Amino acid sequence: MRFQLTDDQRALRDGVRGLLARRFDGEALRAAVERPGLDRSLWRELGRAGFFALRVPEAAGGVGLGLPEAVLAFEEAGRVLLPGPLVATHMAAADMPGAAAGETVVAGVDAGFVEWLDAADVVLGDASGAVPLRSVDPLTPLHRVPAGVVADPVAVLLTAAEQLGTAARVGELAVQHARTREQFGQPIGAFQAVKHLCAQALVRVEVARAAVYAAAVTARPVDIAAARLLADEAAVRGARDCLQVHGGMGFTWESEVHLHLKRAWMRARRGGGGTESEELLAADLVAGAR
Repeated sequence: MRFQLTDDQRALRDGVRGLLARRFDGEALRAAVERPGLDRSLWRELGRAGFFALRVPEAAGGVGLGLPEAVLAFEEAGRVLLPGPLVATHMAAADMPGAAAGETVVAGVDAGFVEWLDAADVVLGDASGAVPLRSVDPLTPLHRVPAGVVADPVAVLLTAAEQLGTAARVGELAVQHARTREQFGQPIGAFQAVKHLCAQALVRVEVARAAVYAAAVTARPVDIAAARLLADEAAVRGARDCLQVHGGMGFTWESEVHLHLKRAWMRARRGGGGTESEELLAADLVAGAR
């Protein structure tokens, strides 16, 4: 089965990438790290661009597209480490007044945590007893809550799309650094060990992309579970290998590499990742064997 993007899907992807390049470039990313907080003007601009309303029917004032298009948009958001409760607000866009337009910021209880609780206008789920945590990701404030909720498969897939974006970005950063950084009079990309790290990162990205895009088409929970596991691995391992290629430079505050690793770790803790997806896949395999 071939999964080729249509011209309209490519235009959507390029449009989202262009918007984010203009409104959340590297300089804006560093500013967000230094001065944490949700940028309401950016949130409203995302709303005007239809980011949150992509899957809302046109009759209800939305864009009227499907899950594959939403996956493309969230992949771009993952590439630039766009902060905020993107998944929760997108999921609520059809029912929550103001969410589709970016006027209402929606957070959701997920896997025993709430992201961006203090910045949210509405919280979906029981956030009573929430306790603030020191987040490993400086761009994602967290609160712990007594209990989580079962993750919606669409939210699981959108998280996988964000992870895919991070995996693709750190792979590019590793290759760029390997081409320009020199040791012993030649680019470090000439060394076999570095070549292997970059090649393995590319393989993980392409495998994860095929799985994520396929799951967006089929929307089967088991396909989404497989995509999520592959995307989590591609993001976390890719960011770690990118750090290895960069060496100590990747850990500096001015570099975005360590921020990708921290965000990948944080996303991997969301509902639908890790054991949850493994159990779903195992149950499907057992059922098939029977």
